[in-house]
Parts: sequence; structure tokens; C-alpha cells
Amino acid sequence: MNEKLPIRKIIHVDMDAFYASVEQMDNPELKGKPVAVGGGEKRGVVSAASYEARKFGVRSAMSGFLAKRNCPDLIFVRPRFERYGEISKQIRKIFYDYTDLVEPLSLDEAYLDVTHNKKGNPSATLIAKEIRQRILDEVGLTASAGISINKFIAKIASDYNKPNGQKTVNPEEVEEFLENLEIRKFYGVGKVTTEKMYQLGIFTGKDLKKKSIEFLENEFGKSGKFYYHVVRGIHESAVKPHRIPKSVGAERTFNENLSSEIFMLEKLQNIATELERRLQKNKIAGKTITLKIKYSDFTLQTRSKTLHYFISDKSLILENAKELLYQERLQNSVRLLGISLSNLNTETGKQKNISPQVVSVQLKFDF
Repeated sequence: MNEKLPIRKIIHVDMDAFYASVEQMDNPELKGKPVAVGGGEKRGVVSAASYEARKFGVRSAMSGFLAKRNCPDLIFVRPRFERYGEISKQIRKIFYDYTDLVEPLSLDEAYLDVTHNKKGNPSATLIAKEIRQRILDEVGLTASAGISINKFIAKIASDYNKPNGQKTVNPEEVEEFLENLEIRKFYGVGKVTTEKMYQLGIFTGKDLKKKSIEFLENEFGKSGKFYYHVVRGIHESAVKPHRIPKSVGAERTFNENLSSEIFMLEKLQNIATELERRLQKNKIAGKTITLKIKYSDFTLQTRSKTLHYFISDKSLILENAKELLYQERLQNSVRLLGISLSNLNTETGKQKNISPQVVSVQLKFDF
């Protein structure tokens, strides 16, 4: 029997320039000024940028040197992750007043399923507005939100009226919204995929919708099936209250480029120690270890190996990381090293392959 899926009411809440906004809130002297949270202009990388800095093209993951060149008045602030975590808990506490179905994606964003909520409010739009107002009143920060029938559309919608805004895509609006959406704005379509889409004549959701599932799978592999369904408003992923991480890692950017493996051993030991702390804190172990190497020219290389057993001890992590380091010669001097573990003991098996069903978008009710 082919039953229609129930239409859910999903909110994606995304804090506005979270790290930078916390710094501006805690230090009034920074308000209204271009702020970058990160390691500084000499060797650091921008973790977050205030909206004043973004006007100059400063973005997360940008080198501090380039950020300063784009914005000479940029103020660098060292990250305070304990403080961000403290604020994040306050915000999450507000979420739980409305629903227990909260799936945090990071410290500054989360999905909420409010189809059946604690307030008995049939309007997800009004709930999102109330949550955003409470975050402002009780925490002192602004948030944006996207509201729709599934996580995919809600995530895209939350970016529409940033900062301090929200957008609702009602069930009857889904088809038109996705058809008119620029392909680069589809969540999960990165720069490389966007360029490939352009080469295939796919510029909007409408263009994507014209392609068969066979064509998309041939061009994009498993992702092709995902693109085929989401452009039709089909995304079955439920809000998962206990989101299980797929990998745990730690990395370090160095003050000076390292040119020899010998100089990297002490750095790897420190990284392995930090990774062990994170793993043991969360009672996690993994089988696949990956060494991340970022060279002085910013090219990135990863080297991985999978063991027959789970590890979380720093000595075993370090032993395998060393083996990966010496696996082949370095291409250049190194500015960053990282170690991560995946294939974790938290993975309990693959989900059943359920055939997606078309969501009816003709229903009209409080959303």
C-alpha cells in the first residue's frame, strides 16, 4: 500500500555570525566594527566574521593575511569555545521548551520538528518568530530561521532573510520555490558540483528537474539520486534528537611552516593527545584514521588507513598517524596537521533503503 508521507513542520534556526556576535556582545567596544574570530593575520585562519567584516569579503576559512588585506581595519579576536558552548546551551534550552525533537548541527544551528509541539501551536512560522524573539530577549543575540516541510528546504530558507529574519516555504509553495532556486543555493551542492551542473546546462531547480534519475546518477553517482528527489520536495530524513558524529578529529595550524617530518612528530603527539581527550570524553573509538596535511600553498592532502579494531588511545593514534606521515614524501612545507577517526563504534548499521514517496504539496493548513 503506497501511503503518502505526513507533512512535517520543520524549523532550521541559525544564529547570525555566532562567534563574532558573542564577542561583540561581551565586549561593547567591538560593536559595529569588523571582527574576525581566529588566529590572527600572520598565520591564522578566520573561524567566523561579523557582518561588518563580511561587507569587505571576509569569510570563514579565509587566511588571516587575506582577510586583513581585504579589510585593513579588521579586528582579530581569539576564539573562546567554552563561552560559545555556554551560550549554545542557553539557546538549546529555549528550543526544548517547544519540542524534544531537536537536532543540533553545531553550536550555532539546529533543526526542530514542531509538527506536534509542547505549546500546542499549529503555526511553525509563529513558533519560529517566538523562539527568535526569546533568543534576543534572554540571550542578547539575533537568529534567523527557515520553516518548511523538511530539513532540506528549511535549511535553504533560513539563509534567505539573514540576518535577524525568517522565511517560510508553505507546502503549496514548495514546487515553485525549488524550481526557481539557483542551483548554487541547493544545500549540498558545493562549488565543484555547481560548476559541473553549469556545464550540463543546469542553472536552476527547474533545469535539474528535467534531468532523469539515470542521467543524474551517471553524472553524480549516489548524489544523483539525492538531487533527483530533493528538487521534487522529497527528503525523508527525520530530525534526530541524538545526532551521532561520523568522525572526531583535532588539528593545529603552525606559526611557522614545517619542512621535515622530524619537526612534525612532536606536533602530532600533541594532536593525538587532544584527540584522545575528545574521544574518551564522548566514549568513542574508531577504526579508520585519517591524517590531514595542509601545505604552505594551501593545497590539502589526506592519507587514511582502516584497522581491524577500534582505537581511542593516543599511543595507537600516534603510531598510525606516524605511519601515514611517512607513507610518502611531503609535497611542500606544511602549515597544518590534523588527525581524525571515523568508522566509529557509534555507528549501529545502515538505514533500510526505503523508496521515497512523493509529498503532496496541495494541502493548506496553518504552517
